[in-house]
Amino acid sequence: MQLMSLPRCGVRDKVGFGSDNRSKRYALQGSRWRVKGLTYKISKYPKRLKRADVDAEILRAFSVWSEFTDLTFTPKTSGPVHIEIKFVESEHGDGDAFDGMGGTLAHAFFPVFGGDAHFDDAELWTIGSPRGTNLFQVAAHEFGHSLGLSHSDVRSALMAPFYRGFEPVFKLDSDDVLAIQALYGKRSTQGGNGLNPTSGGAYPKTTQKPIFSPPKTPRDDQLCRDPKIDALFNSADGETYAFKGNKYYRLTENSVADGYPKSISDGWPGLPGDIDAAFTYKNGKTYFFKGTKYWRFNGRSVDGDYPKEISEGFTGVPDHLDAAMVWGGNGKIYFFKGSKFWRFDPLKRPPVKSSYPKPISNWEGLPNSLDAALQYTNGYTYFFKGDKYYRFNDRTFAVDYADPPFPRPSGHWWFGCKNTPSTTGNIMDNTEESNLPSSYNYDDHDDALLFDAVDNTGFNTYVDFHFKHAEEYFSQNKVEMNFKHMMKPVIVLIKISPMVPFPYKYMVQLLTILY
Repeated sequence: MQLMSLPRCGVRDKVGFGSDNRSKRYALQGSRWRVKGLTYKISKYPKRLKRADVDAEILRAFSVWSEFTDLTFTPKTSGPVHIEIKFVESEHGDGDAFDGMGGTLAHAFFPVFGGDAHFDDAELWTIGSPRGTNLFQVAAHEFGHSLGLSHSDVRSALMAPFYRGFEPVFKLDSDDVLAIQALYGKRSTQGGNGLNPTSGGAYPKTTQKPIFSPPKTPRDDQLCRDPKIDALFNSADGETYAFKGNKYYRLTENSVADGYPKSISDGWPGLPGDIDAAFTYKNGKTYFFKGTKYWRFNGRSVDGDYPKEISEGFTGVPDHLDAAMVWGGNGKIYFFKGSKFWRFDPLKRPPVKSSYPKPISNWEGLPNSLDAALQYTNGYTYFFKGDKYYRFNDRTFAVDYADPPFPRPSGHWWFGCKNTPSTTGNIMDNTEESNLPSSYNYDDHDDALLFDAVDNTGFNTYVDFHFKHAEEYFSQNKVEMNFKHMMKPVIVLIKISPMVPFPYKYMVQLLTILY
C-alpha cells in the first residue's frame, strides 16, 4: 500500500515537519503550553456516536500523553478552555476545509495557534472496531499536535502522519514518549493518570497485513560507494530523482527504486549529464542547470528552443551553480554557489535584489559549496554535500537538532546502503509585498515562471499584522514563543478567503509569520 493513499492527518508535515522515514526521529513544532493543567471541551459532537462514548474516548486519548508527563486534562462543558474539540464537515471557518470520507481525517492547531482539534465528521468514526476510523487513535495523534508535537519520522510512532488502521492493543511508541517529555518533562510520580491508555486487551485482536517492506539495497552500488550527487529534485508527478554523472535514480521512501540507475539521455532526451542543479517550479516545469545554460522540461520533454543562457532567463543568477531549489518558506527560488546564495523572484524587477548575493551562513549550520538542495514532500528542506546531508528546519532557520545529529550519511538514510554507518561523529529576509510593477520587464527571466507567478496574484490578500498584539494574545493564553524577531509590524502575504474569520488562534496558514 502506498503511503500517500492512506488516510492522514491534515497538519502539514512542514510544521511538523515532517516524516520522510529517513531521519528516524520525532520533531517538535517550537511552541508549548506553559501550564501543566489544561482544560478542554467538545463543542460539537459527531453525528453517529453517543456523547458518553465520545467523552470516554477523548479522555482516553488525552491520557495517552498524561501517563508519561505531569500534564492533566480537565473536561469542561462551557466557558473558555485551552483546547476546543469539534466534529465538522467541509469548510468550517478556519480556512482549511475537510475533503469528505477518506483523505484528511482531522487537523489540530499547535499551542501557538490555540491548540484546537477539528475532526472530519464525514468520516465513519468508530470505537473498538476495525471498521471505519478509530476515534481514539486519531484523537490521540491530533492532541499530540495540540501539545506541540510535529509529525514524526518514525513509522511506528503515533505521531507519524498516516493513519495505519485499527490497533486492538495500543502502545505509545518510545519515540512519542521522548517527544512529549522533551517538551514537558518526565512524570514526577509513578503510575498513570487515571485511565491507562496503553493497557492491552481492550479490544479483540485482529490480524493486520504489513504495510511497509524493508529497505532495499540498490542493485547498482555506485551511490553506496560514492554517495555524492549532482542534483536532487521532486518532479511534477511527485517522484524524487537524484542525478549523478550521466545516470539518474528514482528514490523511494528510504532507498532507490528497483531498475535504477538509468541513463539521463534516455529519461530526459536532450539533457546532458553532469547537471549542476535542478528544481521543479509551481508551474509544473522542471529546470536543469549546467555551466552557463539551463533547460526547461515539461515532464520528460524539453520545451521549445532550449537550452538557453542562464543570463537570459535568470538575470542576476550566476553560472556554474552548486544547487537550486524552491523554498517552501516563501515560494521563491534560491540558488547556491560557493559561499553565497541568491534569491530569485519572478515578480520583481530586477528579479534578484541588489542586496544579493548573501552568505550561506545565514542558513545556520549549513556548509559552503553545496552539491544539491531539495524541499522534500514532507515540508523539510534538505541540503547535500559530499556523502552527507543536512535537514534544515524552516521554522527555526537552522539545521535541525536531532539524535543522531546532522549531517548524516546520505548513503544510509536516503539510498538504502547497508555498508554505510547510520551516524556520524536561516534566512532572515523580511516578507515583502509581491505586487507586479506596471513597468515590469518581461525579458529578464523565464516567461513560464512569470506567467505562473502573475496567475496567482489575484488570490493574495495583504494583512497588516502587528506582532505587539500577537504577543499580548499569546501571553494571555500562556503560550511560550520566541519573539526576538517580532520587533515591528510587517506586511504579510497570505492566501485566505475574505469570508474566513481571522482571529490570532487561526494563524496556522501563516507558515512563517512568527519567525
